Parts: sequence; structure tokens; C-alpha cells
Amino acid sequence: MPRYDLVVVGSGSAGLIAAELAAQLELRVAVVEESRIGGDCLWTGCVPSKALLAAGRAAHAMRTAGTYGLRAVEPEVDLPAVWSRIRRVQEEIAAAEDSPDRLAELGVELVRGHGRLAGPHAVEVDGRTLESRFVLLATGSRPAIPEIDGLADAGYLTSETLWALDEPPRRVAVIGGGPMGVELAQGLRRLGTAVTLFQRRQRLLPQDEPELTSILERVLRDEGVDVRLGAEVRRVEHAAATTVTAAVGGEKVVVAVDAVIVATGRVPRTTGLGLEDAGVRVGRRGVAVDRALRTSTRSVYAVGDVVGRPFFTHAAANEAAIAVRNMFLPWRSQPSRLVPWTTFTDPELASVGLGAHAAAERYGAARVRVWRQDLSASDRARADGRVGGAVTLVTARGRLVGAHVLAPSAGELISELTLAIGRRMHLRDLAAHVHVYPTYSTSVQRLAGDAAYELARRFRFLVRRVR
Repeated sequence: MPRYDLVVVGSGSAGLIAAELAAQLELRVAVVEESRIGGDCLWTGCVPSKALLAAGRAAHAMRTAGTYGLRAVEPEVDLPAVWSRIRRVQEEIAAAEDSPDRLAELGVELVRGHGRLAGPHAVEVDGRTLESRFVLLATGSRPAIPEIDGLADAGYLTSETLWALDEPPRRVAVIGGGPMGVELAQGLRRLGTAVTLFQRRQRLLPQDEPELTSILERVLRDEGVDVRLGAEVRRVEHAAATTVTAAVGGEKVVVAVDAVIVATGRVPRTTGLGLEDAGVRVGRRGVAVDRALRTSTRSVYAVGDVVGRPFFTHAAANEAAIAVRNMFLPWRSQPSRLVPWTTFTDPELASVGLGAHAAAERYGAARVRVWRQDLSASDRARADGRVGGAVTLVTARGRLVGAHVLAPSAGELISELTLAIGRRMHLRDLAAHVHVYPTYSTSVQRLAGDAAYELARRFRFLVRRVR
């Protein structure tokens, strides 16, 4: 019977990173996968949604070309062609980075089938038992489906089924105002789909800074998304047409649509893994792990969405590398608690660290300061005609503890700020780093300059002046 150093259950981003790193250490590795290699990010999440948003951005540029002295035109949108391109992008990535051939080149064995723990050192795959020194659970997550009267009978779409269509519906109700719901709402609306977005909370993207989400909400409304906040969806019915009934601000709202898209979050995939039989404890959020990402069974580790931490591909990949190092190398690492995230709307909304309210609660309001610059003060934003946004930085005793950016390519800009927070830098320290002009990152440098100038004024009595 073969024995492995590591068996990875799941071939999403985390599973592939773990397998690749273990292979680089010249370990014997197997990856168990019952579906497509690449996981949720490639097939149902990050990649298809970003390809959709790219098509929507092109259509929006055509409609708004008059802003730049060009003749604005209404694009002729071929939705089946858009969906075909989305699948083509997925297949290109799958063929290049996420293919069985690449795993084979790395020396990793791919085992097809459903994997479940058959003990602390064994994974059973459709009757075959793989014995291993360590097991890594990287099974990801699935869409969370709310209990709404008639929803199951009427039928609904999720991020796992939307992309399998040949052509998306022309009228949709999106339930959920988190990142996926907001991205889908904007992307579909820009391609001509009528979109009603129902959000139970009183604002979109509640994990982000309120001022910035309010700006983004106005952008969506201006583009024609029917945003309904404080909405409790009560019932979905399907007869001659599909109708969604919701209570919004004490009023009854009924919307006729062609389809309902559920985007109310995700839950870890923990069922059918044999966790109880192997002594692996499951907590309230998902598989319970310690700081080293080890489960209650010492030979079994778990990373990514299945442990219920932030459902981000980049966080899962980082945890996978740390877990492999903890298994096989003589030191222990912990995953960073500082994980940035981005909602890839247009403009993008990126955040890392603490918001203003959370920082005040942790450090005391008197020690916290919020630094903000609107994009209307950015030369690059003026040139691009993209002044609807802002950069907000949060400091505690001068040290950077949070950053929130609403701007084009905010997801690119947030990495510098993540590094600065992780290195416990003061905001004024960033002023010493030369930023390319004109870029959106110049706004960061200007805020850092303000902090540096403020410090300089405190020591102006030391300046030698002309007498």
C-alpha cells in the first residue's frame, strides 16, 4: 500500500499551493479532487466575476466616452459571447496553471474521487485508501442559502450555477449586498441586465468603511442598479413569471424578474469528510484549528474556507504554505491576522486593518486619527475623469493601523499599505518613499507628507533662520 508524506484533500488555490510547496521539498504528495482542479476561485468566484466586470467596464466606457471628447455610443451587447469569453478565460488558466499535467510535472499524484478521512493518517477515495504522514483539508466553501419562503421551489442561481448558463437572464434580483452581490449587480447592469439588489443591512458591504460604501452605493444607483437597503426578502414565487416579495422600510415591494441570484455569503464544506470518525473537531465557523493550522487530530491540518476564516483566495494560499512549513520544517509559523481584501467594482474598494470605529474602540478615541483625501485632489484621478473616491488612513498614536481605498486599481494600491501596517510603520514614514507621479498612490504619499509636515512644525524652533 503506498504511503505519502502529504495527502491534500481539495485542489483549489490552497490545495495547489500546498502540493506545489511540498513537491519542492521533494516530498511524496497526492491531491484528492472529485471535481475540477482550480476550485471555487477559478470556476465559480474570482475569475469569472472579474471577466464579467471587464466586459461591463468596456461597455460602460463606450456609454461614457463623451466625457473624454469622444462620441458616446450604446454598445451592442452579445451576452452569449460574453459568457463564452468568461469560459474561455477559465479554460486558459486551467490549461496553464491548474492542469493535471502541471501536477504530474511537479511529481504530485492526482487522485480523482471523493476523499474522506479514514483515520488520523488515512484518506479513503472511493474505496481506495491513501496512507499518509499528514493530511491537509482544503475543501473550500459553498454558497449559503437563506431560508426564504418559496425560494427552493421557484429556483435560484448562485455563483456556482450562474456561469454554467449559455446566456444570463435579462432581469435579475440579487439577494445579498456583500462583495459577490455588489460585483454581480454592477457587472450585469453595465451589460444591459435590469438588476434589483436586495440588502438586509442598512448599507452595502458592511465590513468596509461607511463613507466609502456610501459613495459606491451612489455609483451603483447612478448606473441604474435598483438598490434596496434594509430589505427583508419574504417570498419568491414562480408562475408565469418569477416574483420576489420583500419588506423595505415598512413597505411591501414586489419585483418581477427572470431569475434570482443568491449572494448571501458562504459556509465551509465540512460534510462527508469523515471528520468525526477521525477525531477532528468542528467549531461554530468550520473545522477548528490552532495557531499552527493543526486540527484536534495532530496529523490533520486544515486551511482556507473550510476553517471559516476570511473567505479570500489569497488568505487560503498563505495559510496553505504556512501549514506545509509547520508540518515538515523545524519551526512554527502562524497565518497573518492582517489580511487585505478588495471588492472589484468600478471603482474598486480595498481595505486592510482597522476601520475608524474599531480603532477607536481598541486604542481610545483620543489616540486615533483619520486621514482622508478625496480623489478630486488627485491629479491622476482628474486626468482619468475618475474623481469619485477617496483614500482613508487610520492611525493610532501616529502608527498606521488601517487603510481603506475607493479608487481605480485600489486592489493594487492596498499592498503597500498592508506592508506598512504589518511593519508597524508610522504614517509619516511613507513620506520618505518616492511614489511615481501621477498615480493614485500619490494620494498616500500626500497624506503621509501631511503627517510628516505636522511633526516638522513641532520642531520648527530648531530651524536656523536668516538674521
